[in-house]
Amino acid sequence: MISFIEGKVDSATPLEVILNCNGIGYCIHVPITTSERIPGIGQMVRLHIHPVYREDTQALYGFINKEERDFFHLVTSKVSGIGPKIGLNLMSRLSFHMLQDAIARADVGLLAKCPGIGKKTAERVCIELKDKVGLPRTSTTSVPQGIPSGIPSDTPAAQFFSDAVQALMTLGFKIDAADKAVRSASQALGPEATADALIKAALKTA
Repeated sequence: MISFIEGKVDSATPLEVILNCNGIGYCIHVPITTSERIPGIGQMVRLHIHPVYREDTQALYGFINKEERDFFHLVTSKVSGIGPKIGLNLMSRLSFHMLQDAIARADVGLLAKCPGIGKKTAERVCIELKDKVGLPRTSTTSVPQGIPSGIPSDTPAAQFFSDAVQALMTLGFKIDAADKAVRSASQALGPEATADALIKAALKTA
């Protein structure tokens, strides 16, 4: 069983990364929320792997941390109607913490917006996973806790991120659009960015 692969980035697209590990190129399928955190060509990166072996194909799915990999395994193995392709769509549209929040609140409407996820499938996701996923720090609110991996949830940086998402929603952004915009701003500015800086950067790129 492959747990992780560490190597130099040979090439990357929004849904696929090829890592060069001692002269062997591993083609790894990734969600957009992982690919946006992949370093440049020639840089080293470690991806946590969920392998899928079938009679007619073998595939590797990679994630920036173990929690996201484990969630992918959970959703594709426990929820009827969700295979690896739809699982990637789900994790490409929404950040991991935002998915946790949506499941905890049984937000069927938000989950159903993901490609390949209809209302019935979204309902199954909520029913099957509500008691199986770890909850974000404030799962009882309607504001997504889309905190990027690497930012502890009890730090000022995490609060700045959530405040920025809430501010964009107040300005009329949809939840998933606000999460994506602030996530992009956070990647560009780094973990020291204040809420005001995140908001300004998100508005420029939105």
